[in-house]
Amino acid sequence: MSIHDETATGRVVGTVELDVPGTVTLRELIRLRVREEVARYNARPVERFQGLVRPTAAEEDLNGYRMPGQTRIDWERQADAAVAAFGHNAFFVLVDDRQVEDLDAELSLDEASRVAFIRLVQLVGG
Repeated sequence: MSIHDETATGRVVGTVELDVPGTVTLRELIRLRVREEVARYNARPVERFQGLVRPTAAEEDLNGYRMPGQTRIDWERQADAAVAAFGHNAFFVLVDDRQVEDLDAELSLDEASRVAFIRLVQLVGG
């Protein structure tokens, strides 16, 4: 199934393909998504990591997170950071246009399900 990263206006800015079992909690979905994006990066490191949350060693820039050299990322640490970021309202998740607010909410997903992660941008000077 496809998981989309979207702006607050609904513009798709990234997509991750996942093999999701029928029913998962939101917490499990976040962890599955992060595990996949980290595995992709670790298999073929590039200058910028495109992922849900910034790895510890990376610097944020306009096109993702700039990585120092070819640093490997620990997916479990990254997944823990993503779950914590959800708890701090850094992003929210829509499943079939319904916001899911509880990390332990069970989601019944199939190929027709529409899942979107919307990252919230902090305002400067506000």
